[in-house]
Order: sequence, then structure tokens, then C-alpha cells
Amino acid sequence: METVVFYQFLTEVPQAAAIWSALFLLALTVLAVLVARPERDSPAADPTPPTPTAREMAVAEMADLRRYAEEVAVAAARAARTARRRRADWLVAQDEAQRAWTAYDEADTAARRVAGAGALPTPRTPHTPAEYAARERYLHRAAMAAHWRGELTMAQLGDVFGHRRGWDPRRHPVEQETLLIRAIRDIRLAEHRTAAERERSSWRDAEVAAESARVLAEEAYVAAARCRPSPALSRRTATRPSGTALVARWRPARAG
Repeated sequence: METVVFYQFLTEVPQAAAIWSALFLLALTVLAVLVARPERDSPAADPTPPTPTAREMAVAEMADLRRYAEEVAVAAARAARTARRRRADWLVAQDEAQRAWTAYDEADTAARRVAGAGALPTPRTPHTPAEYAARERYLHRAAMAAHWRGELTMAQLGDVFGHRRGWDPRRHPVEQETLLIRAIRDIRLAEHRTAAERERSSWRDAEVAAESARVLAEEAYVAAARCRPSPALSRRTATRPSGTALVARWRPARAG
């Protein structure tokens, strides 16, 4: 019995060793193949995008040019509307400044006329309570009339009724009239200066808006021309309005 077992051991062990050796060699071969070419088991990498052709690049560039031309055209249209609005505001401010100057000129003429009559002596009247009351009523009525004509503000009317800032109801009506006319002239002068400064500021704003509209209009023209390549492009460029003409178009001319 022992002899049979020993015989089987001697015959089967070499076979098993040969099988295990063959399997080991097969495993080494597969491992070597995997190490040599790992990309077969690794995830597939993103394929390299193909290089765009010249035609595709030209189409993409033309699309970018059209997009830019549209954006510049929109910006130019907005700038043109802003320039027109700024010019309209300047014209309104110019008209207000002219009216303020006319009002001041009239008030100054009246003040000069009163100053010329100041050489005459003030009429003498009795200094009685009734006379002082009549003078005060005259001052209040004259101040109210000037206020309703828009020559005195509410604050200045309050100074008259409160007898502040030099308004003395005991003065003779001639003196009160002179002071009132001079006060109106000073008010008109301040209003004219304010209106003139507002007109200058509006003019500067209109100038800046006109220049922006001119620059954007030129840029929009160039961008649109780039989107229309043709043999006639050079002729259109040659006949395009010059920068001076565009400035004359958008620049608000100050009235002389």
C-alpha cells in the first residue's frame, strides 16, 4: 500500500509542478503585455480635436466681426440718442440763460434810472404815527407785488415783513422803492449767473456726448465695413465722411 502511494506521489507531483510552472509563465507573459501597452486597459483618453481648416477659421472670424459690429452699432445708436438729449438740454439751458439776462438787464436799467433820480431831495412829510403806518403799508404792498411778479422769493418777502436785512418801514416810500429796485436787480444778477453757469455745464456735457457719438459712429462704420469685404470697399472708404464732417454733425454749435 505504501508503495502504491509513493508511486502516485512520484508520478503526480511533477505533473502538478509542470502545470503550475506553465500557469506562472502565462501570468508573467500577460503582465508583461499589460505593462508594455497600458493604454488598452486604461480609460480612453479624449481624442485630440482636429485642427480647424482655413475656411472654418475664416467663418469663425467673420462671426466674431459681425457680433462686434452689432455691439458697436447698438452702442453708437445709444450714444447718438444721448448726444441729441444733451443738445436739447443745452438749448433749454441756453434759452433760460438768455431770459435771465433779459430780466437782469431790465432790472439794471430800472436801478440806473432810480440812481439818476437819487440826486433829487427826498420829499418832506410829517413824522407822525399815521405817516409811519402809511410807509409800512406801502413797503408791504410793494414787496407783495414784487413777490407775485416773481421778483422776490418767499424768504426775501419774510425779511421785508420782519424788517430784517436793512428793510426799515420808517423810510420814505421813495427810499423804499429805491431799495426794492436795487434788491430786485441783485436777485436778477444772481439768477443770471446761475443760469449762465448751468448753460456752460450743459454745453460741456453736450460736447462730450457729441464726441462720444462721433467716435462710436466711426467705429461702427469701420466694423460694418469689415463684415462686407468686397472690391468696392476701397471706394466706400475713400468716400466715407471725414472726421471733420462727423464733428460738424455731432458738435453742438454755440449761438453767437
